[in-house]
Amino acid sequence: MLGSHIFQSCLRTRPFPRFNSTRLWSLPARRNAATAAAVKPTEASDVPTKEYQVFELTEEDKNRLRFQRNIGVSAHIDSGKTTLTERILYYTGRIRDIHEVRGRDNVGAKMDSMELEREKGITIQSAATFCDWVATMPATGDKEKYAINIIDTPGHVDFTIEVERALRVLDGAILVLCAVAGVQSQTTTVDRQMRRYNVPRISFINKMDRPGANPWRVINQIRQKLKIAAAAVQVPIGVEDDLRGVVDLVRWKAIYNEGEKGNKVVESDEIPAEALELAKEKRRELLEQLAEVDDEIGELLIMDEEPNTKQLVEAIRRATIGLKFSPVFLGSAIKNTAVQPLLDGVCAYLPTPSESKVVAHDTSLPASAPPVELQPASAAPLVALAFKLEEGRFGQLTYMRVYQGSLRKGQFIYHARTGKKVKVPRLVRMHSNEMEDIQEIGPGEICAIFGIDCASGDTFTDGSSTFTMTSMFVPEPVISLALKPVGTESPNFSRALNRFQKEDPTFRVHIDKESKETIISGMGELHLEIYVERMRREYNVECTTGKPRVAFRETITQRADFFYTHKKQTGGAGQYARVIGFVEPMQADPDTGKDIEFVNQVMGGNIPSNYIPACEKGFYEALEKGSLSGNPVCGCRLVLNDGLAHSVDSSELAFRLATIGAFREIYNSARPIILEPIMTVEVVAPSEFQSMFPLASCLLCAAQLIYTVLSGAVIGGLNQRRGTIVDSEIREDEFTCIAEVALNDMFGYSSHLRGITQGKGEFSMEYKTHQPVLPQVQAELEAAYKKSIGQKK
Repeated sequence: MLGSHIFQSCLRTRPFPRFNSTRLWSLPARRNAATAAAVKPTEASDVPTKEYQVFELTEEDKNRLRFQRNIGVSAHIDSGKTTLTERILYYTGRIRDIHEVRGRDNVGAKMDSMELEREKGITIQSAATFCDWVATMPATGDKEKYAINIIDTPGHVDFTIEVERALRVLDGAILVLCAVAGVQSQTTTVDRQMRRYNVPRISFINKMDRPGANPWRVINQIRQKLKIAAAAVQVPIGVEDDLRGVVDLVRWKAIYNEGEKGNKVVESDEIPAEALELAKEKRRELLEQLAEVDDEIGELLIMDEEPNTKQLVEAIRRATIGLKFSPVFLGSAIKNTAVQPLLDGVCAYLPTPSESKVVAHDTSLPASAPPVELQPASAAPLVALAFKLEEGRFGQLTYMRVYQGSLRKGQFIYHARTGKKVKVPRLVRMHSNEMEDIQEIGPGEICAIFGIDCASGDTFTDGSSTFTMTSMFVPEPVISLALKPVGTESPNFSRALNRFQKEDPTFRVHIDKESKETIISGMGELHLEIYVERMRREYNVECTTGKPRVAFRETITQRADFFYTHKKQTGGAGQYARVIGFVEPMQADPDTGKDIEFVNQVMGGNIPSNYIPACEKGFYEALEKGSLSGNPVCGCRLVLNDGLAHSVDSSELAFRLATIGAFREIYNSARPIILEPIMTVEVVAPSEFQSMFPLASCLLCAAQLIYTVLSGAVIGGLNQRRGTIVDSEIREDEFTCIAEVALNDMFGYSSHLRGITQGKGEFSMEYKTHQPVLPQVQAELEAAYKKSIGQKK
């Protein structure tokens, strides 16, 4: 069935490929000449083009867009994203009081509106809001009022789709980093997502009040690990608990937060003596970093001239919007320090909707046609993208980003995928879980609509154009659970699963054909645990879950030719089909992630063209279950060269069965292997456990002691799980270890880590790739699969 087919499709690699030198099953870079010719792209000159009316921005459009910002707040888990957003809402006047994520008043942060979020102290769903901010412009010192749409995103890797679809529709982002931990595993994931959608970012090093805070080490990590030029535009006044404010290196002013909850910003031209030398050094560093990415600043430095404030601000803005540079702000959200200067930076350095290049595809032209650039003009035809769905009290709530044209309440719009005409019954702007009704919204804005049936990633137009926008990247699930309701199955069971599937593209449901169990799949144990808990709370459906299952895959490692004839005679018209060709390994496409392909090279009509789709369908059906372990097959291309058809007995069914039979017959000749998901695991453990060991009396330096103590516990535990240590870092009070470990070996690691670190160690996992299992593991999986087949027979 469809759900099974979707779930069993191969896990795609990310668009930014890793090093594949260790992959035993990888193909050489070249293809067979025949195959390469068959999939040769269409020449650009053969692609039809079309003239489009150009809509210029009116003065009203330009003025409105100039003061509009659409930003996201993204980071690794526990870096302080939601705490920062809470301060932004307070200082902009959107909320009256500040509530903490794990506050004693049990109210919770405004953006964590779900009960589960407040209980667990984590963000599960992205939340949208909007606010106005009167910014102090660094170039002139003038006060200007800006409208800002903000999306607060989760930090946990299990909910990465929330970050993915938020960044898909945003023009800029704040990348929050911890001043102690620095660049962590999910930070690199968010960086990859920002690059995928060309989202400029400013960096905010949070938690500057913590012991061990070192922003300069974090800035070096941004440059080295995230591969982007970065420099501080502020230096702190005071350190750790004594943090009092920051020095603005661009305007050369000292900025302090005073008053209740830091809502009064005091600026001074006098730089404190304790920060003066550091400020001069870091301003020089800022100019040097900018000179590497901006020609104007580079020329000024060559001429030994000092850029003025206006030139410096324009250079930072140019380089940031050009994705070459990230200005770094410092502060502490929990201590209400330096949040307002960050908001000024958002308005000064991040792009307007008109500065972000947005393209769409014309569905009336071939897929190879060049994309069409959209203009955020009110007079242009409507183009809007639905990027997030929620089930609200009044039906389905669809979050939309309007890229072109205007959207009005009561207007008829067209679903680009289905062509269906729908009316906009209600138009709202979201403030977390609260709504504000509006009558109309213009280009560059984010809104929500009730009463429209669609999927995440769908495009809507006003019917006068045939544009559609590319959807967001959706990673494939890596873990599955068998789910069973307690007692009699109620309609709410399927209702809940259908709703969650529609809201979350990474949450998949299918029925196992053999065991008849309901299988749910997702990005991690926490991801699935949250949905099981939501079923109990929101739908009153108590469920039991089976043992987690790993998403194993199978693939082939060499070419194999087939010559297969399918014949069946049962009286009357029979079945006859012959297929000739070969299968070969295939590497994943770095852009689309596609790693299975059907290539038709049949010449002369030996197989009638109306039977070719049946052959393709048979190939994809054969991939659903490999013969080694019963898992889906990936990394495979089938090339159909020739065949034979009978004038009476041939049919679509016959050719579909012939292709399935051919694939299964030569599958073992292609030397298949089993693949398992490999996770990048980051473990962070405090160094206080050194006192637990007699090594404390040894004459070792602190760093060696930390490494020796924790390498025995943390690294030893990872080695027991066949982990490969990739990197390790020693800080004053923490030890970080990054390893690559098979997901199948990570079950139970949470309890193990808590045991060896007295509950103070933590780890995070992110899918990296699939790699071949060890020979003994493959033998065990094959034996278990054969045994299960025998029991069913």
